[in-house]
Amino acid sequence: LTAERFVPDPFGKPGSRVYRSGDLTRGRPDGVVDYLGRVDHQVKIRGFRIELGEIEARLREQDSVGETVVVAQEGPTGKQLVAYVVPADPALINEVEFRDALRRALKTRLPDYMVPTHFMFLAHMPLTPNGKLDRKGLPVPDASQLQQHYVAPETELEQQIAAIWADVLCLPQVGLNDNFFEVGGHSLLAIQITSRVQAELGLEVPLVEVFQTDSLRTYAQAAAQLRAGTAEDFDDLRDFLSELEAI
Repeated sequence: LTAERFVPDPFGKPGSRVYRSGDLTRGRPDGVVDYLGRVDHQVKIRGFRIELGEIEARLREQDSVGETVVVAQEGPTGKQLVAYVVPADPALINEVEFRDALRRALKTRLPDYMVPTHFMFLAHMPLTPNGKLDRKGLPVPDASQLQQHYVAPETELEQQIAAIWADVLCLPQVGLNDNFFEVGGHSLLAIQITSRVQAELGLEVPLVEVFQTDSLRTYAQAAAQLRAGTAEDFDDLRDFLSELEAI
């Protein structure tokens, strides 16, 4: 263990050693060292190796964020990133727009797979008796609590798509205003959605629609337009065949 922690100093005199602290840092050209987090907080989600400290560093860049910690927790659809944030202004705890603003800010600095699925706002971080972060005391997110105000699907197509989404996301129900990724979805589940919509509804909705639409409502609208276009093409073909028969 000693040899593992006290390693040869690549910048010192022969025989000198340095202590491997486990901190992840990045040296800048001006000599300043940026602290990014801990190497033992690196996780692997859906094949991507993710440094949680990098996400935390990007969140701390936001003036609206006081404290933050990002963890990987098991969810109904596998491991998911959860960002716990103590807002600089306590009034922001219940603001939905605050969550959206943080998600947009991270998307400009990080790849999609590093943007947390859930954002949970706390008045203060849970601490152990000796004043360190109590990770076991962090509340577990409930995807159903993060859903938008429930608006029931109306048309038959909306109901069919909502049932597929709910089954894939392991949720009791999905409303018209719910965003696929904000309630636990990710790229692999998006592929499942596309495949099931094609198999069960006969609609080849492009995979990109899952990423581009902001809610079940807009996804269903795209599916409805596709169905209408397919029906129109079929009518055109039927009219053409009728003309051939007449000839």
